[in-house]
Amino acid sequence: MDLTYTAAEEAFRSELRSWLRASIPEEWQRPGFWENLDGDESFRLRRDWERDKALAGFAGIEWPTEFGGRGGTPGMRAIYDEEMVLARAPRTVNPLGLSFLAPTVMAIGTDAQKKEIIGPLLRNEVIWCQGFSEPGAGSDLAALSTKGVRDGDDFVVNGQKVWTTNAVHGDKIFTMVRTEAGSAKHRGISMLLIDMHQAGVEARPLKQMSGASEFGEVFFTDARVPATDCLGEIGDGWRTAMLLLSFERGASGIAQYTEFRRQYDEIVEVAKKLGRDRDPVVRDKLARVLVELECLRLHAMHVLTQVEQGRDLGFEASMTKLQWSETFQDLWEVFDDIVGEDATLDSVDDLDLRPLHGQSMWSRSVTIWGGSSQVQRNITAERVLGLPR
Repeated sequence: MDLTYTAAEEAFRSELRSWLRASIPEEWQRPGFWENLDGDESFRLRRDWERDKALAGFAGIEWPTEFGGRGGTPGMRAIYDEEMVLARAPRTVNPLGLSFLAPTVMAIGTDAQKKEIIGPLLRNEVIWCQGFSEPGAGSDLAALSTKGVRDGDDFVVNGQKVWTTNAVHGDKIFTMVRTEAGSAKHRGISMLLIDMHQAGVEARPLKQMSGASEFGEVFFTDARVPATDCLGEIGDGWRTAMLLLSFERGASGIAQYTEFRRQYDEIVEVAKKLGRDRDPVVRDKLARVLVELECLRLHAMHVLTQVEQGRDLGFEASMTKLQWSETFQDLWEVFDDIVGEDATLDSVDDLDLRPLHGQSMWSRSVTIWGGSSQVQRNITAERVLGLPR
C-alpha cells in the first residue's frame, strides 16, 4: 500500500486548491447554506459553478484529453475528490452522467454519440438521469416491464421508472427498456437514451422525509426514441448496463472518508456543547466509530494503490461499498444517540441541528441503494472468498 502521492500529483493539488479557494464564495462554505436554499435555486447555483469548473480544466480528471478531460492519474482523481470535500465545494448536479454514462459512451458509443453526449455532459449543458429501478423491479432489475415497440426508425416506449435522481431537472435519461416482446429476464433489453422534454415523458418529484426531492418517478406514454439512440447493441442492454455499473469499481472511498471525518468532528462538537462528551458510553461509541473511519481510510489507500498498479478490482468493489456505507451509518447512529429525542428538533440549546438532520436521515438509505449490504456480503462471499452459495 502506497500512502504517498507523486510530485506531479501534489502540484495538481496545489493548483486545484488555489482555484477552489478563489472560486467558492465564503457563504457557500457555511454550515446550513445549501440546506436552507430552495431546491431549484440550489440546483441552478451548482450547475453554473460546475460548468465554470469544467471550463477551468477541473472536470473529468481521469478522462482522456480527446474527450475534454485532463488525462490525469488515479492519484489526481483521489486528490480531486479529497480537496472538493475539504473546500466544501458544491455537490455535482450530474453525478450519474459523469460517473457512469460518459465512460460507457467512451467505451462503446458510436462516434455520433461520443460527440453529442460527452462534451455537453461535462459542461453541464445536458443533465442526465438513470432509469433503472421500477415499482416492480428494484434489486431484481431484470424483472423490468417498461416496453419499447419498434415503429419504423423509432421505438415507442411505455412504462414507469422510480427513484430517479434529478428526475425533475433532467434533460435526458439513459434507461433500460424491454425491446423484444416475449423475452425474459436479462435478454431482449436495450439501453435507450431518451429526451425528457418531449411529449410522452412526465417526471414527478418524490418528497423525502428530509423535505428534499432529490428523487422522482418518470412515466413514459408513447414516448418516441430513435433506434440510433440505443447505447450498445439493441437487445444487448444487460451487457451495456453491467459495463456501465463497472465504472464504480475504481472508486477508492477517499472522498467518503474525508467527508465522514469532517462530520465526525462536527458530531464531537455537538457532544461537547451538550455535555455528552463526558458520558463514558458516548465516548466509547465515538472511539469505536473513529477506528472504523481510520480503517476506511487505510482501505481507500489500498484500493487506490491497486488501481494505480492497473489491477481490475472486479467484485472486490463490493467490499468498499459495504465498508463505507456501514461506517457512515454507524457514525450517524452515534449522533442520534448523543442528541436523543431532540434529534427531531431544529435546534437544541442554541445549536442549529438542521444541517445535521439531513445527513442523519440520509444515512438510513446508504446500506440499501447501490446494492444493499446483504447483496454486497453475498457477492464478497461468493465472488471474492469463493464460498458456496
